[in-house]
Amino acid sequence: MNKDFIFGIQPVLEAIHSGKEIDKILLQNTMNPAGAREIFDACRVRNIPIQKAPIEKLNRVTRKNHQGIIAFVSAVAFSSLDGIITECFSAGKEPFILMLDRITDVRNFGAIVRTAEGAGVDAIVIPDKGGAALNADAMKTSAGALNYVPICRSHSLKDALVDLKNSGLSVVGMTEKASDGLYDANLSGPMVVLMGSEEDGISTDLLRICDYLVKIPMFGSINSLNVSVSAALGLYEVIRQRIITK
Repeated sequence: MNKDFIFGIQPVLEAIHSGKEIDKILLQNTMNPAGAREIFDACRVRNIPIQKAPIEKLNRVTRKNHQGIIAFVSAVAFSSLDGIITECFSAGKEPFILMLDRITDVRNFGAIVRTAEGAGVDAIVIPDKGGAALNADAMKTSAGALNYVPICRSHSLKDALVDLKNSGLSVVGMTEKASDGLYDANLSGPMVVLMGSEEDGISTDLLRICDYLVKIPMFGSINSLNVSVSAALGLYEVIRQRIITK
């Protein structure tokens, strides 16, 4: 069996009940509701996202007898964002959080995690749906950094962002739609750096919550950078400002 997924009703249920970290579950959309009820109940308790899909999609993952259900195993254990913020303030540290809005490419995600670990980011917040798979490829691309940076999964990035602001963190969104430059912004203090998807950037509802919107100055013919490069520039500008204000 592939080390990144488990299939079959009973094996999946046993994995959930044993506490194994599950990234998401793929469920055949024609499965009998009565047969799926135990799966839904178990996933609700553990906050595991379920994605319904046609049998053809499940068959592309494995041609073995999956019984209409495949669970993708996470390479990491998820952390509590509230707990991390509390720990930071209790230790007299200004929280430094990275939030990723629908970063789907596993190589981009791994590269971002590697940079975040080097920059001393306290946690990375991701959505429970619509993000890169936290599998062996992500671990490899991150050069093992996924073992060291806490990953927090949120059902609603909007609610998580509001909670972070209420906890005293400022939110800076990195977007080419901004009018202010990255190097002109005050990025000191407790901070959330928000990065958007490779396709269309930060979601509109999240943009509205940001305290600052900044863009990376571009002087060539191409007007944007790879999201992992942009994240590196943003995170290390926060670090630079923290160093010079000490």
